[in-house]
Amino acid sequence: MNQIITKRKLLKELEEHLPKKEISLIIGARQVGKTTLMLLLKECLERKGEKTVFLNLDSEMDKEFFVSQETLIRKIKLEIGKNQGYVFIDEIQRKENAGIFLKGIYDLNLPYKFIVSGSGSMELKERIHESLVGRKRVFELNPISFDEFVNFKTDYRYENKLVDFFDIEKERTENFLNEYLGLGGYPRVVLEEKLSEKTKNIDEIFCSYLEKDISYLLKVQKLDVFSSLIRILASNIGGLINFSELASTLGISVLTVKNYLWYAEKTFVIQRLTPYFKNVRKEVTKSPVIYFYDLGLRNYSLGIFGNIKGMGQGFLFQNFIFNLLKEKFRFSGGSLHFWRTKDKAEVDFIVDFGREVIPIEAKYKKMNKPRVERSMKTFIEKYKPKESWVVNLNFEKEIEIEKTKVKFLPFHRIY
Repeated sequence: MNQIITKRKLLKELEEHLPKKEISLIIGARQVGKTTLMLLLKECLERKGEKTVFLNLDSEMDKEFFVSQETLIRKIKLEIGKNQGYVFIDEIQRKENAGIFLKGIYDLNLPYKFIVSGSGSMELKERIHESLVGRKRVFELNPISFDEFVNFKTDYRYENKLVDFFDIEKERTENFLNEYLGLGGYPRVVLEEKLSEKTKNIDEIFCSYLEKDISYLLKVQKLDVFSSLIRILASNIGGLINFSELASTLGISVLTVKNYLWYAEKTFVIQRLTPYFKNVRKEVTKSPVIYFYDLGLRNYSLGIFGNIKGMGQGFLFQNFIFNLLKEKFRFSGGSLHFWRTKDKAEVDFIVDFGREVIPIEAKYKKMNKPRVERSMKTFIEKYKPKESWVVNLNFEKEIEIEKTKVKFLPFHRIY
């Protein structure tokens, strides 16, 4: 296998954005492959004869060029001249007031296209976004997705016919799924063959995240408390968050809990899912549920990395489906929620398009006949959606309940 994962879906989106003057801003968690992606894009441009320069703010040698805007511009002109070229800047969050710095250069209307990346710190997510309004497009790079993972594991042999592969190679598909649920999608984890090496890498990623992103960038002093919070959240994926209970368990204030959750979300570790409601009185409206960007990191925080058998695979599968749905409906205009009532009826996911909704249940099981749970039936009776989904491991069929099409879909049909 190759030593880097060369095919990421985001690469095509970045290539399509190259003719636009806006800054291409790549954000994402630490070590999800942002630098590799930029280097691949740089290689693509150079093969076409384009001029490029790559600067990394983690490099002491490159830092000196960011002392002032004038110094950086002189360096760019030295490397690629005064005509069109492409400027790659990695780890921009290391530059103080990076947004204002880039805004000043952008507004000079130079003939350069800027491709900039940084990990998800408050500095990057907030200050840069604010300073570069109307001057950038954000591209979020996540850990390797399941389809990227399977393509890599099969040497891209089925790249353009993955759905057929999933339909025909059922046992291999299930094995790949269980491996992915257990180990997640960090590139350094996927690339290693031995579990011992995968474990060392996820340990380094987790510790680096706490010590650099959380301690240094976000000025969180109580790393042990923050780490404990991540473990508690990891043991309760898909469960309602009780802020008071968390505060009591951790010995901190509710406000601090909310701040720490915000930090964890802004640094691409957790994702908050809010409730769907029409009837405020009967439905739970305040508490969100939490899912993780990467299942391997989640498992590692609980001490079950790569060893998830009998350890709540159903909740892992639910988190996995959440990530699939988020990707599928990213540009659809639909927003993702969950639904729970005070009568304990609950549906895992609701895709809300405004006038239309799709309720979705995730079931980590092999099915041989259609079965609709009471909660889904309750939602159908109440909201009368045109269709609903029951996502499972293998079963495909369509039935009708009160004029609602209920689709039973193997998880790979979501693609």
